[in-house]
Amino acid sequence: MAKTQLNVRVDECTAATARARASQRGISVNRYIEELVQQDAGESGRMFVEAAADFMKQYEAVFADEFGTEREGRR
Repeated sequence: MAKTQLNVRVDECTAATARARASQRGISVNRYIEELVQQDAGESGRMFVEAAADFMKQYEAVFADEFGTEREGRR
């Protein structure tokens, strides 16, 4: 995958923490930040799916009344 450069400004304490954490894991600061963003994106996706499932559970009767109970996987 092609890489792109992203410049960010953080306070020195945050920069030092990022450097230390990356060093502890034996990876570059770039890789550390990339992994954090990917992890955050995954958690957001998981939260969305959980919220959608909760919504469907709460309003299942409304959907059944409107569209009937014959849906894929249900009879």
